[in-house]
Amino acid sequence: MEYRQEKDSMGEVAVPAGAYYGAQTARCVANFPIGDQRFPSDLIRALGLIKGCAARANMALGALDRGLGADIVAAAELMEKGELVEHFPVPIWQTGSGTGLNMNANEVLANLASEMAGAPRGKRFPVHPNDHVNRSQSSNDVIPTAIHVAVARAVTDHLDPALRCLVEAFAERRADFGDVVKTGRTHLMDAVPLTFGQEISGWESQVEQSRRRILGALDEVYALPLGGSAVGTGLNVPEGFAGQAIALLAERTGLPFRPAENRFAAQGGHDALVALSGALKGLAVALIKIAGDIRLLASGPRCGLGELRLPANEPGSSIMPGKVNPTQAEALHMVCALVIGHDAAITLGGLSGHLQLNTSKPLLAHCLLQQVHLLADGCRSFTARCVVGMQPDREAVAGHLDASLMLVTALAPRIGYDRAAAAAHQALAQGRKLREVVLELQLLTEQEYDQLVDPGAMT
Repeated sequence: MEYRQEKDSMGEVAVPAGAYYGAQTARCVANFPIGDQRFPSDLIRALGLIKGCAARANMALGALDRGLGADIVAAAELMEKGELVEHFPVPIWQTGSGTGLNMNANEVLANLASEMAGAPRGKRFPVHPNDHVNRSQSSNDVIPTAIHVAVARAVTDHLDPALRCLVEAFAERRADFGDVVKTGRTHLMDAVPLTFGQEISGWESQVEQSRRRILGALDEVYALPLGGSAVGTGLNVPEGFAGQAIALLAERTGLPFRPAENRFAAQGGHDALVALSGALKGLAVALIKIAGDIRLLASGPRCGLGELRLPANEPGSSIMPGKVNPTQAEALHMVCALVIGHDAAITLGGLSGHLQLNTSKPLLAHCLLQQVHLLADGCRSFTARCVVGMQPDREAVAGHLDASLMLVTALAPRIGYDRAAAAAHQALAQGRKLREVVLELQLLTEQEYDQLVDPGAMT
């Protein structure tokens, strides 16, 4: 590989000749050889959008030469489109402010803009990464702003539509299976009847409620710290910059971004991101419960509950021919387990604020964006490859319902709790049906029993 020599405030550094990044990025790569994770394209694109909006605001305020600013905007638009992602080699595990990422963006845009102006890359002229691209900004306000923008877009563009699809699929199954009366279960033991539609309505409502909580948590994420500069005071930031730049961000994304009410809170802590992660964890908890229910109901097909038939997507065993497993539920469970684990990491990252700066910004970005995208992908796959195709096994459902002893609950108001319990215990001990025992004990007539024990009415 060929290299060029670049200078920064600490001296000379060798930089790959074909790279748009510069000396400080090369130092970051060399100083943090930790893991192989790199920043997701969502964050890089959001950062490109912010740099372009910042340049536009600076030009409008007379803080940036219009010729240089136009080249920065043109370069930033390429970055926003995702065309420069390969020029972002900085690792996630770096300085807690994300300065390495911010300077990576500044250097890439400065070199590209300088080329557009007819100068070679690597000279920091005519466009300088700090003096021009980073004008009116600091890593301390730009990186959290980029996290907020990237996460908000990921939720609205990917996760929310995926959740809506899952809710709609459950609503369709609820309507389709609404007439199927089945055995309810509490403590994993037989309980009184309900309909499949009622059972599915619970899953539908859990997902919808989780979706609403996530969207509610986004409201605080729309508040951006841009303009706070190093510690929140706005040092070296022209008056009106934050308002103009954030208005441009809102216009270009179609999302209601606004300046943070208090930039000291927004830069020293990231409570809004922690709260959003909590809502994502809540969704993960609900999805694990739902996936677990579906796995239990589909267990079998002959030696389990067997009340649901799931789509047979692929062979389930390398040794047992004909075996099919509830793999979509298992995949979703694993996704949700990681989301819950990431929430713990985000909690620790969120409490890593000391005085005027939180120093876990890269961790927050990495974990939050993974949470959102994994949940979106997991829900889409679960919807398309499991929920849409699942069907009740009406014969198994009817057999379990007919054998249930908890139908005796409908008799308790007439014959009393104790006599009802005795009848149920006797039926269980003798392996007989409840109806036979109740009639044998002369607790009710056939007509009375059949009037009281109507599983459909009991739902």
